[in-house]
Amino acid sequence: MSKVQFYSVMFVVLFAVLILVEVGCSNSKEEKVLSQEEMVQKGKYLVNLGGCNDCHSPKVMTAMGPVPDTTRLLSGNPQDQPVTEIDPAFLNSKSWLFTSMNLTAWVGPWGVSYTANLTPDAETGLGNWTPDLFIKALRSGKHMGVGRPILPPMPWPAFAQLNDEDLKCIFAYLHSLPAVHNKVPDPLSPDMMASLVNKDNMNMVKAKDTK
Repeated sequence: MSKVQFYSVMFVVLFAVLILVEVGCSNSKEEKVLSQEEMVQKGKYLVNLGGCNDCHSPKVMTAMGPVPDTTRLLSGNPQDQPVTEIDPAFLNSKSWLFTSMNLTAWVGPWGVSYTANLTPDAETGLGNWTPDLFIKALRSGKHMGVGRPILPPMPWPAFAQLNDEDLKCIFAYLHSLPAVHNKVPDPLSPDMMASLVNKDNMNMVKAKDTK
């Protein structure tokens, strides 16, 4: 065998070995399956990194300012604290957004949106959701994947960029939380807001007329 043939054979062998090593590494990565606890911990990391508590958790006031209420983590806008009084000027504002003290209710050109209950409560949270339904909602930007649009300030387009494993981990973490029964109000469209404001103004006029 000449040197040229020898080196040619060696090159082919080494190339084949590298291919096999690469395939083996790829298979190892694909075969890695996270345990339930690992999924929960990864989901917790992603939820904290994404700042989900900033909007989805009611707050308690401390010396350092408002912090998430650990007894109601990710339970959404408190059902006993709905936003009921809205200045009519807010409806015409094109430069400002407005929020409640809890940061769980938001007013903007889209109307009023209330952050959802993400705990596994069956009636008011994600208790009856599946991982696939959760992924579909965040991929489509629609409630349960088929309903009304998911409104601002929820940054669902950013979460839609996560892979399925990441989203399943987030879902696993959310389902590991204590279930909090908290019925979040339905969002209000701009027309509904205007109707409520006009109704309140009429009631104020009637009250003045009766004095």
